[in-house]
Amino acid sequence: MSRQAFVVIAEFQVKPCNLPAFLEAAQDDAKHSVADEPGCRQFDVICPEGSDDTVVFYEVYDSRLVFDAHLETPHLARFRDAFPPLIVEERPVRFSTRQYL
Repeated sequence: MSRQAFVVIAEFQVKPCNLPAFLEAAQDDAKHSVADEPGCRQFDVICPEGSDDTVVFYEVYDSRLVFDAHLETPHLARFRDAFPPLIVEERPVRFSTRQYL
């Protein structure tokens, strides 16, 4: 029997001088997502090597419904308020299904 997980990959181009503030806001969202949301299994904030201005979120939820509930949380609202002046661009969010065997 296999199980699935709903994966969200979000990517931001951050103004280099604002990277510390962006990471602080992102880490608050990630920490509260995993700690406070049943069904949020993983929320990684990633800075790819060789790119000084890119931050990627890799989020894993039990289902799309659980992710939809995430969209209504206070910590995401804080992040949404904080990040717009810190970035150059928010790239399109990618949704995927992770397979477990």
